Amino acid sequence: MSKDARKETVRQGLDPELLLRLMPTAALFTSLRELVMTAGELALRAVLEEDRNVLCGPRYQHQEERQAHRSGHTKGSLVLGGRKVMVQRPRAHTEGGKELELPSWKQFRAEDPLVERATEQMLVGVSTRKYVRSLEAVPQELDSHSTSRSAVSRRFVQATEAQLAEWFGRDLKELDLVAMMIDGIHVDEHVILVALGIDSTGAKHVLGFWEGATESATACKAMLADLCSRGLRTDRTMLLVIDGSPALAAAIRAVFGKRALIQRCQAHKLRNVADHLPERKRASVKKAMQDAYRMTDVTKATRVLTNLARSLQRAHPGAAASLREGLDETLTVRAMRLGTNLERTLVTTNPIENLNGIIRHVTKRVRRWQSGEMVLRWVGASLNEASKGFRRLKGHSDMKLLLRALKAHDVLFNGGLDKSRKAA
Repeated sequence: MSKDARKETVRQGLDPELLLRLMPTAALFTSLRELVMTAGELALRAVLEEDRNVLCGPRYQHQEERQAHRSGHTKGSLVLGGRKVMVQRPRAHTEGGKELELPSWKQFRAEDPLVERATEQMLVGVSTRKYVRSLEAVPQELDSHSTSRSAVSRRFVQATEAQLAEWFGRDLKELDLVAMMIDGIHVDEHVILVALGIDSTGAKHVLGFWEGATESATACKAMLADLCSRGLRTDRTMLLVIDGSPALAAAIRAVFGKRALIQRCQAHKLRNVADHLPERKRASVKKAMQDAYRMTDVTKATRVLTNLARSLQRAHPGAAASLREGLDETLTVRAMRLGTNLERTLVTTNPIENLNGIIRHVTKRVRRWQSGEMVLRWVGASLNEASKGFRRLKGHSDMKLLLRALKAHDVLFNGGLDKSRKAA
Protein backbone atom coordinates (compact mmCIF):
# COMPACT_ATOMS: atom_id res chain seq x y z
CA MET A 1 0.00 0.00 0.00
CA SER A 2 1.29 3.45 -0.86
CA LYS A 3 2.12 6.07 1.74
CA ASP A 4 -0.70 8.34 0.45
CA ALA A 5 -3.20 5.49 0.83
CA ARG A 6 -2.18 4.93 4.43
CA LYS A 7 -2.58 8.63 5.19
CA GLU A 8 -6.04 8.68 3.61
CA THR A 9 -7.10 5.72 5.77
CA VAL A 10 -5.93 7.48 8.91
CA ARG A 11 -7.59 10.77 7.98
CA GLN A 12 -10.97 9.19 7.31
CA GLY A 13 -11.04 6.90 10.37
CA LEU A 14 -11.58 3.13 10.66
CA ASP A 15 -13.90 2.38 7.72
CA PRO A 16 -13.97 -1.31 6.67
CA GLU A 17 -15.02 -0.50 3.11
CA LEU A 18 -12.24 2.04 2.77
CA LEU A 19 -9.71 -0.44 4.18
CA LEU A 20 -10.70 -3.02 1.59
CA ARG A 21 -10.58 -0.45 -1.23
CA LEU A 22 -7.14 0.81 -0.30
CA MET A 23 -5.59 -2.60 0.31
CA PRO A 24 -4.15 -4.50 -2.64
CA THR A 25 -6.21 -7.36 -4.05
CA ALA A 26 -6.28 -10.38 -1.75
CA ALA A 27 -4.69 -12.45 -4.49
CA LEU A 28 -1.48 -10.46 -4.02
CA PHE A 29 -1.08 -11.80 -0.47
CA THR A 30 0.78 -15.06 0.05
CA SER A 31 -1.51 -16.18 2.87
CA LEU A 32 -4.62 -15.34 4.85
CA ARG A 33 -2.34 -14.51 7.78
CA GLU A 34 -0.57 -11.81 5.77
CA LEU A 35 -3.90 -10.35 4.71
CA VAL A 36 -5.17 -10.26 8.30
CA MET A 37 -1.89 -8.83 9.61
CA THR A 38 -1.95 -5.99 7.08
CA ALA A 39 -5.60 -5.20 7.79
CA GLY A 40 -4.87 -5.25 11.52
CA GLU A 41 -1.99 -2.82 11.14
CA LEU A 42 -4.22 -0.40 9.24
CA ALA A 43 -6.94 -0.76 11.87
CA LEU A 44 -4.46 -0.03 14.65
CA ARG A 45 -3.26 3.13 12.92
CA ALA A 46 -6.85 4.29 12.39
CA VAL A 47 -7.83 3.64 16.04
CA LEU A 48 -4.82 5.55 17.35
CA GLU A 49 -5.42 8.45 15.01
CA GLU A 50 -9.06 8.57 16.08
CA ASP A 51 -7.88 8.90 19.70
CA ARG A 52 -5.68 11.80 18.67
CA ASN A 53 -8.62 13.42 16.87
CA VAL A 54 -10.60 13.29 20.12
CA LEU A 55 -7.77 15.02 21.99
CA CYS A 56 -6.74 17.54 19.33
CA GLY A 57 -9.83 17.95 17.19
CA PRO A 58 -10.14 17.41 13.41
CA ARG A 59 -7.18 18.15 11.18
CA TYR A 60 -6.85 21.53 9.43
CA GLN A 61 -9.73 23.08 11.39
CA HIS A 62 -9.31 26.14 13.56
CA GLN A 63 -10.42 25.65 17.18
CA GLU A 64 -10.16 28.47 19.67
CA GLU A 65 -10.57 26.15 22.68
CA ARG A 66 -8.02 23.60 21.53
CA GLN A 67 -6.34 21.94 24.55
CA ALA A 68 -3.77 19.85 22.69
CA HIS A 69 -1.98 19.71 19.37
CA ARG A 70 -0.45 17.04 17.14
CA SER A 71 3.26 16.29 17.46
CA GLY A 72 3.98 13.88 14.65
CA HIS A 73 4.80 10.22 15.21
CA THR A 74 7.36 8.17 17.10
CA LYS A 75 8.23 4.49 17.32
CA GLY A 76 6.70 2.38 20.06
CA SER A 77 6.54 -1.34 20.82
CA LEU A 78 3.48 -3.56 21.22
CA VAL A 79 3.14 -7.31 21.79
CA LEU A 80 2.11 -9.35 18.76
CA GLY A 81 2.22 -13.13 18.51
CA GLY A 82 4.66 -13.76 21.35
CA ARG A 83 7.11 -10.99 20.42
CA LYS A 84 7.34 -7.20 20.51
CA VAL A 85 7.00 -5.26 17.25
CA MET A 86 7.80 -1.64 16.54
CA VAL A 87 4.93 0.47 15.18
CA GLN A 88 4.39 4.17 14.52
CA ARG A 89 2.62 5.84 17.41
CA PRO A 90 0.84 9.20 16.95
CA ARG A 91 1.84 11.85 19.49
CA ALA A 92 -0.12 14.70 21.08
CA HIS A 93 0.98 17.43 23.50
CA THR A 94 -0.90 19.89 25.66
CA GLU A 95 -0.41 23.58 25.01
CA GLY A 96 1.94 23.52 27.98
CA GLY A 97 4.16 20.88 26.32
CA LYS A 98 3.11 17.80 28.32
CA GLU A 99 2.73 14.67 26.19
CA LEU A 100 -0.66 12.95 26.37
CA GLU A 101 -1.06 9.16 26.31
CA LEU A 102 -3.59 7.87 23.81
CA PRO A 103 -6.23 5.67 25.55
CA SER A 104 -6.05 2.88 22.95
CA TRP A 105 -2.26 2.78 23.13
CA LYS A 106 -2.42 2.51 26.91
CA GLN A 107 -4.85 -0.41 26.64
CA PHE A 108 -2.80 -2.26 24.03
CA ARG A 109 0.35 -1.77 26.09
CA ALA A 110 -1.37 -3.15 29.21
CA GLU A 111 -2.36 -6.33 27.42
CA ASP A 112 1.07 -7.93 27.60
CA PRO A 113 0.86 -11.74 27.15
CA LEU A 114 4.60 -12.15 26.63
CA VAL A 115 5.28 -13.77 30.01
CA GLU A 116 2.33 -16.16 29.73
CA ARG A 117 3.29 -17.07 26.16
CA ALA A 118 6.91 -17.78 27.04
CA THR A 119 5.87 -19.91 30.04
CA GLU A 120 3.39 -21.91 28.01
CA GLN A 121 5.90 -22.54 25.22
CA MET A 122 8.52 -23.75 27.69
CA LEU A 123 6.07 -26.09 29.44
CA VAL A 124 4.96 -27.72 26.17
CA GLY A 125 8.58 -28.43 25.27
CA VAL A 126 9.79 -25.49 23.17
CA SER A 127 13.38 -24.59 24.06
CA THR A 128 14.56 -21.01 24.33
CA ARG A 129 16.75 -21.65 21.28
CA LYS A 130 13.73 -22.57 19.14
CA TYR A 131 11.25 -20.12 20.66
CA VAL A 132 11.22 -17.74 17.71
CA ARG A 133 10.54 -20.63 15.31
CA SER A 134 7.41 -21.55 17.27
CA LEU A 135 5.84 -18.11 16.76
CA GLU A 136 3.53 -17.04 13.98
CA ALA A 137 5.36 -15.08 11.30
CA VAL A 138 4.76 -11.33 10.98
CA PRO A 139 5.28 -9.06 7.97
CA GLN A 140 8.94 -8.38 7.32
CA GLU A 141 8.44 -4.63 7.51
CA LEU A 142 7.55 -4.95 11.21
CA ASP A 143 10.69 -4.71 13.31
CA SER A 144 10.38 -7.41 16.01
CA HIS A 145 12.42 -8.15 19.12
CA SER A 146 12.27 -9.80 22.60
CA THR A 147 12.62 -13.29 21.12
CA SER A 148 16.22 -14.04 22.09
CA ARG A 149 17.10 -16.96 24.35
CA SER A 150 17.98 -14.66 27.24
CA ALA A 151 14.77 -12.62 26.88
CA VAL A 152 12.58 -15.74 26.87
CA SER A 153 14.50 -17.20 29.81
CA ARG A 154 14.07 -14.01 31.84
CA ARG A 155 10.33 -14.02 31.24
CA PHE A 156 10.06 -17.69 32.26
CA VAL A 157 12.01 -17.05 35.46
CA GLN A 158 9.81 -14.05 36.20
CA ALA A 159 6.63 -16.08 35.77
CA THR A 160 7.80 -19.13 37.74
CA GLU A 161 9.10 -17.00 40.60
CA ALA A 162 5.66 -15.41 40.89
CA GLN A 163 4.01 -18.86 40.82
CA LEU A 164 6.41 -20.10 43.50
CA ALA A 165 5.56 -17.20 45.80
CA GLU A 166 1.88 -17.92 45.23
CA TRP A 167 2.27 -21.62 46.07
CA PHE A 168 4.19 -20.95 49.29
CA GLY A 169 1.79 -18.22 50.40
CA ARG A 170 -1.48 -19.97 49.60
CA ASP A 171 -4.03 -19.93 52.42
CA LEU A 172 -5.42 -23.40 53.21
CA LYS A 173 -7.96 -22.37 55.84
CA GLU A 174 -10.92 -22.39 53.47
CA LEU A 175 -10.30 -25.92 52.18
CA ASP A 176 -12.51 -28.58 53.74
CA LEU A 177 -9.89 -31.30 53.51
CA VAL A 178 -10.66 -34.89 54.51
CA ALA A 179 -7.67 -36.69 52.98
CA MET A 180 -4.15 -35.94 51.88
CA MET A 181 -1.65 -37.85 49.77
CA ILE A 182 2.09 -37.26 50.16
CA ASP A 183 4.82 -38.64 47.95
CA GLY A 184 8.37 -37.79 46.98
CA ILE A 185 9.85 -37.38 43.52
CA HIS A 186 13.51 -37.18 42.54
CA VAL A 187 14.57 -34.24 40.36
CA ASP A 188 18.30 -34.22 39.71
CA GLU A 189 19.95 -34.51 43.16
CA HIS A 190 16.90 -33.22 44.99
CA VAL A 191 13.85 -34.94 46.47
CA ILE A 192 10.64 -32.94 46.20
CA LEU A 193 7.85 -33.88 48.60
CA VAL A 194 4.43 -33.09 47.11
CA ALA A 195 1.19 -32.89 49.11
CA LEU A 196 -2.14 -33.39 47.34
CA GLY A 197 -5.29 -32.58 49.30
CA ILE A 198 -8.77 -34.01 48.74
CA ASP A 199 -11.80 -32.11 50.00
CA SER A 200 -15.21 -33.40 51.08
CA THR A 201 -16.52 -33.29 47.49
CA GLY A 202 -13.64 -35.32 46.06
CA ALA A 203 -11.94 -32.32 44.43
CA LYS A 204 -8.13 -32.32 44.36
CA HIS A 205 -5.91 -29.46 45.50
CA VAL A 206 -2.14 -29.17 45.37
CA LEU A 207 -1.33 -28.03 48.90
CA GLY A 208 2.39 -27.51 48.58
CA PHE A 209 5.80 -29.04 48.01
CA TRP A 210 9.11 -29.10 49.82
CA GLU A 211 12.70 -29.67 48.73
CA GLY A 212 15.16 -31.93 50.54
CA ALA A 213 18.00 -34.33 49.89
CA THR A 214 16.01 -37.37 51.05
CA GLU A 215 12.55 -38.29 52.33
CA SER A 216 13.84 -37.85 55.89
CA ALA A 217 11.66 -37.20 58.92
CA THR A 218 13.16 -33.71 59.13
CA ALA A 219 12.08 -32.77 55.60
CA CYS A 220 8.64 -34.31 56.12
CA LYS A 221 8.09 -32.42 59.38
CA ALA A 222 9.24 -29.19 57.72
CA MET A 223 6.70 -29.60 54.93
CA LEU A 224 3.87 -30.44 57.33
CA ALA A 225 4.81 -27.50 59.55
CA ASP A 226 4.63 -25.22 56.51
CA LEU A 227 1.18 -26.56 55.62
CA CYS A 228 -0.04 -26.07 59.18
CA SER A 229 1.26 -22.50 59.25
CA ARG A 230 -0.89 -21.81 56.18
CA GLY A 231 -4.05 -23.14 57.78
CA LEU A 232 -4.03 -26.94 57.46
CA ARG A 233 -6.28 -28.25 60.21
CA THR A 234 -4.91 -30.87 62.60
CA ASP A 235 -7.77 -30.76 65.12
CA ARG A 236 -9.88 -33.38 63.35
CA THR A 237 -9.28 -36.81 61.86
CA MET A 238 -7.80 -36.96 58.39
CA LEU A 239 -6.89 -39.84 56.12
CA LEU A 240 -3.27 -39.66 54.97
CA VAL A 241 -2.20 -41.88 52.09
CA ILE A 242 1.55 -42.29 51.79
CA ASP A 243 4.13 -44.57 50.21
CA GLY A 244 6.17 -46.98 52.29
CA SER A 245 8.42 -44.35 53.90
CA PRO A 246 8.70 -44.95 57.68
CA ALA A 247 10.11 -41.43 58.08
CA LEU A 248 7.01 -39.90 56.52
CA ALA A 249 4.72 -41.97 58.73
CA ALA A 250 6.67 -40.89 61.81
CA ALA A 251 6.48 -37.22 60.79
CA ILE A 252 2.70 -37.47 60.28
CA ARG A 253 2.20 -38.98 63.74
CA ALA A 254 4.32 -36.25 65.27
CA VAL A 255 2.12 -33.54 63.73
CA PHE A 256 -1.37 -35.10 63.73
CA GLY A 257 -1.04 -37.51 66.62
CA LYS A 258 -3.83 -40.10 66.91
CA ARG A 259 -6.05 -38.07 64.60
CA ALA A 260 -4.02 -39.35 61.66
CA LEU A 261 -5.39 -42.41 59.88
CA ILE A 262 -2.47 -43.58 57.79
CA GLN A 263 -2.96 -45.72 54.70
CA ARG A 264 0.25 -47.20 53.31
CA CYS A 265 0.14 -47.52 49.52
CA GLN A 266 -0.50 -51.17 48.68
CA ALA A 267 1.24 -50.84 45.29
CA HIS A 268 4.41 -49.57 47.00
CA LYS A 269 4.24 -52.37 49.55
CA LEU A 270 3.95 -55.00 46.80
CA ARG A 271 7.03 -53.60 45.06
CA ASN A 272 9.04 -53.24 48.26
CA VAL A 273 8.44 -56.84 49.29
CA ALA A 274 9.11 -58.14 45.78
CA ASP A 275 12.46 -56.30 45.69
CA HIS A 276 13.65 -58.57 48.52
CA LEU A 277 12.69 -61.78 46.72
CA PRO A 278 14.24 -63.81 43.90
CA GLU A 279 12.44 -63.66 40.57
CA ARG A 280 10.93 -67.15 40.93
CA LYS A 281 9.13 -66.23 44.18
CA ARG A 282 7.77 -62.81 43.27
CA ALA A 283 4.63 -63.80 41.37
CA SER A 284 3.31 -66.17 44.05
CA VAL A 285 4.00 -63.79 46.94
CA LYS A 286 2.48 -60.89 45.04
CA LYS A 287 -0.71 -62.89 44.36
CA ALA A 288 -0.98 -63.93 48.00
CA MET A 289 -0.70 -60.29 49.12
CA GLN A 290 -3.25 -59.10 46.55
CA ASP A 291 -5.71 -61.78 47.63
CA ALA A 292 -5.35 -60.63 51.24
CA TYR A 293 -5.86 -56.99 50.29
CA ARG A 294 -9.15 -57.93 48.57
CA MET A 295 -10.61 -59.62 51.64
CA THR A 296 -13.56 -57.84 53.22
CA ASP A 297 -12.71 -59.19 56.68
CA VAL A 298 -9.78 -57.06 57.89
CA THR A 299 -8.98 -59.44 60.77
CA LYS A 300 -8.68 -62.36 58.37
CA ALA A 301 -6.59 -60.30 55.92
CA THR A 302 -4.21 -59.33 58.74
CA ARG A 303 -3.85 -62.98 59.76
CA VAL A 304 -3.13 -64.07 56.16
CA LEU A 305 -0.45 -61.41 55.72
CA THR A 306 1.12 -62.22 59.09
CA ASN A 307 1.29 -65.92 58.20
CA LEU A 308 2.82 -65.02 54.83
CA ALA A 309 5.53 -62.99 56.58
CA ARG A 310 6.19 -65.93 58.94
CA SER A 311 6.60 -68.30 55.98
CA LEU A 312 9.14 -65.95 54.38
CA GLN A 313 11.12 -65.30 57.56
CA ARG A 314 13.71 -68.09 57.31
CA ALA A 315 14.48 -67.98 53.58
CA HIS A 316 13.89 -64.28 52.95
CA PRO A 317 14.02 -62.27 56.20
CA GLY A 318 14.28 -58.97 54.32
CA ALA A 319 10.99 -59.57 52.52
CA ALA A 320 9.35 -60.70 55.78
CA ALA A 321 10.50 -57.54 57.59
CA SER A 322 9.27 -55.34 54.75
CA LEU A 323 5.86 -57.04 54.81
CA ARG A 324 5.50 -56.68 58.59
CA GLU A 325 6.51 -53.00 58.60
CA GLY A 326 3.29 -50.98 58.58
CA LEU A 327 1.19 -54.08 57.83
CA ASP A 328 -1.91 -52.83 59.65
CA GLU A 329 -1.69 -49.48 57.86
CA THR A 330 -2.02 -51.13 54.46
CA LEU A 331 -5.57 -52.12 55.51
CA THR A 332 -6.75 -48.81 57.01
CA VAL A 333 -9.09 -47.92 54.15
CA ARG A 334 -10.42 -51.49 53.89
CA ALA A 335 -11.59 -51.23 57.51
CA MET A 336 -13.66 -48.13 56.65
CA ARG A 337 -15.91 -50.13 54.31
CA LEU A 338 -16.08 -47.53 51.58
CA GLY A 339 -17.51 -47.98 48.11
CA THR A 340 -15.50 -50.17 45.73
CA ASN A 341 -14.30 -47.35 43.45
CA LEU A 342 -13.37 -44.97 46.25
CA GLU A 343 -11.62 -47.70 48.20
CA ARG A 344 -9.63 -48.75 45.14
CA THR A 345 -8.53 -45.13 44.70
CA LEU A 346 -7.50 -44.52 48.31
CA VAL A 347 -5.48 -47.69 48.97
CA THR A 348 -2.73 -46.44 46.63
CA THR A 349 -1.01 -43.14 45.88
CA ASN A 350 -1.98 -43.38 42.20
CA PRO A 351 -3.65 -39.94 42.08
CA ILE A 352 -0.46 -38.24 43.23
CA GLU A 353 1.65 -40.57 41.07
CA ASN A 354 -0.17 -39.15 38.05
CA LEU A 355 0.79 -35.70 39.28
CA ASN A 356 4.41 -36.79 39.65
CA GLY A 357 4.29 -38.14 36.11
CA ILE A 358 3.50 -34.68 34.79
CA ILE A 359 6.39 -33.24 36.82
CA ARG A 360 8.76 -35.81 35.29
CA HIS A 361 7.45 -35.12 31.79
CA VAL A 362 8.03 -31.39 32.10
CA THR A 363 11.33 -31.40 34.01
CA LYS A 364 13.02 -34.01 31.83
CA ARG A 365 13.58 -31.30 29.20
CA VAL A 366 16.04 -29.49 31.47
CA ARG A 367 19.59 -30.55 30.69
CA ARG A 368 21.41 -28.73 33.48
CA TRP A 369 20.02 -27.80 36.88
CA GLN A 370 21.71 -24.75 38.34
CA SER A 371 20.22 -24.73 41.84
CA GLY A 372 17.56 -26.10 44.13
CA GLU A 373 15.57 -22.92 43.60
CA MET A 374 15.49 -23.64 39.87
CA VAL A 375 14.15 -27.12 40.64
CA LEU A 376 11.39 -25.63 42.79
CA ARG A 377 10.44 -23.13 40.09
CA TRP A 378 10.09 -25.85 37.46
CA VAL A 379 8.16 -28.14 39.82
CA GLY A 380 5.84 -25.26 40.71
CA ALA A 381 5.23 -24.52 37.03
CA SER A 382 4.55 -28.23 36.40
CA LEU A 383 2.06 -28.41 39.27
CA ASN A 384 0.33 -25.26 38.08
CA GLU A 385 -0.02 -26.80 34.64
CA ALA A 386 -1.24 -30.14 36.03
CA SER A 387 -3.84 -28.56 38.32
CA LYS A 388 -5.61 -27.05 35.30
CA GLY A 389 -6.73 -30.54 34.28
CA PHE A 390 -7.74 -31.88 37.71
CA ARG A 391 -10.88 -33.98 37.92
CA ARG A 392 -12.63 -35.14 41.02
CA LEU A 393 -11.43 -38.31 42.70
CA LYS A 394 -12.63 -41.59 41.23
CA GLY A 395 -15.44 -42.83 43.44
CA HIS A 396 -16.21 -39.34 44.77
CA SER A 397 -19.91 -40.24 44.93
CA ASP A 398 -19.08 -42.31 48.03
CA MET A 399 -17.28 -39.50 49.87
CA LYS A 400 -20.11 -39.47 52.43
CA LEU A 401 -18.94 -42.91 53.59
CA LEU A 402 -15.43 -41.57 54.15
CA LEU A 403 -16.79 -38.56 56.05
CA ARG A 404 -18.83 -40.91 58.26
CA ALA A 405 -15.78 -43.04 59.04
CA LEU A 406 -13.64 -39.99 59.88
CA LYS A 407 -16.35 -38.62 62.15
CA ALA A 408 -16.65 -41.97 63.92
CA HIS A 409 -12.91 -41.90 64.62
CA ASP A 410 -13.21 -38.35 65.97
CA VAL A 411 -15.96 -39.44 68.33
CA LEU A 412 -13.77 -42.33 69.53
CA PHE A 413 -10.86 -39.94 69.97
CA ASN A 414 -13.03 -37.67 72.13
CA GLY A 415 -13.91 -40.47 74.49
CA GLY A 416 -17.11 -41.61 72.85
CA LEU A 417 -18.69 -38.17 72.80
CA ASP A 418 -19.41 -35.91 69.86
CA LYS A 419 -16.96 -33.01 69.96
CA SER A 420 -19.70 -30.38 70.04
CA ARG A 421 -21.45 -32.16 72.97
CA LYS A 422 -18.19 -32.59 74.86
CA ALA A 423 -17.43 -28.87 74.53
CA ALA A 424 -20.88 -28.05 75.96
